[in-house]
Amino acid sequence: MKILISNDDGYQAPGIVALYEALKDLADVEVVAPEHNNSAKSNALTLHSPLYVHRAANGFRYVNGTPADCVHIALTGLLGYRPDLVVSGINNGANMGDDTIYSGTVGAAMEGYLFGIPAIAFSQTEKGWGHLDAAAAKARQLVSRLMPSLGEAAQRGLPWLLNVNIPNRPLHELRGFKVARLGRRHSAEAVITQVSPRGETMYWIGGAGPARDDADGTDFHATTEGYATITPLQVDLTDHERLPYWAPLAAQMSAPVEDPVATGDGA
Repeated sequence: MKILISNDDGYQAPGIVALYEALKDLADVEVVAPEHNNSAKSNALTLHSPLYVHRAANGFRYVNGTPADCVHIALTGLLGYRPDLVVSGINNGANMGDDTIYSGTVGAAMEGYLFGIPAIAFSQTEKGWGHLDAAAAKARQLVSRLMPSLGEAAQRGLPWLLNVNIPNRPLHELRGFKVARLGRRHSAEAVITQVSPRGETMYWIGGAGPARDDADGTDFHATTEGYATITPLQVDLTDHERLPYWAPLAAQMSAPVEDPVATGDGA
């Protein structure tokens, strides 16, 4: 088995080091990760400047680009083979609810999924790397459990994309895994303004808002209860339920428009 690891916190982040150490004896594992922190880069690809790949002293390869850049480059020529699994993380902070839209951690895993490869994004629910060893142990447990199914997923052409969030707790306090849907957050906090030394106003994006939908069954609720959550994700953003709602408008706007001159109605 071959596993590709990436992240959005950068190749030197404690989370990716812990994830590599947890998985390195399960398969042939390679790391291709951003050179610097690329949080909230989602699925962004770098199209208007060159990308460079370097190898660190520990064997990790790093790229001057986004998380999606790293996985894209790896899968389209850098590795020279197709991995059986793409794993991203362990992220320094939660990727739950609306966070998944912005997350570079999820973006890296999703890039593997778009290439037809099963993928998992791992995150801790709080920043600071507290109890990172426990999170790495849970990541190893899940990956080892899923490895026998990777061959079948590849043969059937049915990859999956999992978003996993692990509470920052000691291993003995984690209550196992629970499948959960994404919750929702309130709007983000207000933008932060500062004045630069040159008198120009600078704007900093505010922090994420508190949970708005943290009901039973959501990732917010389950992690609060001490569970590591597994949320299957999909890429199709189509609002299927509303397709019939918009169809009459599209049909009306597609109807032929009579030429007033041709019909004699012109002035």
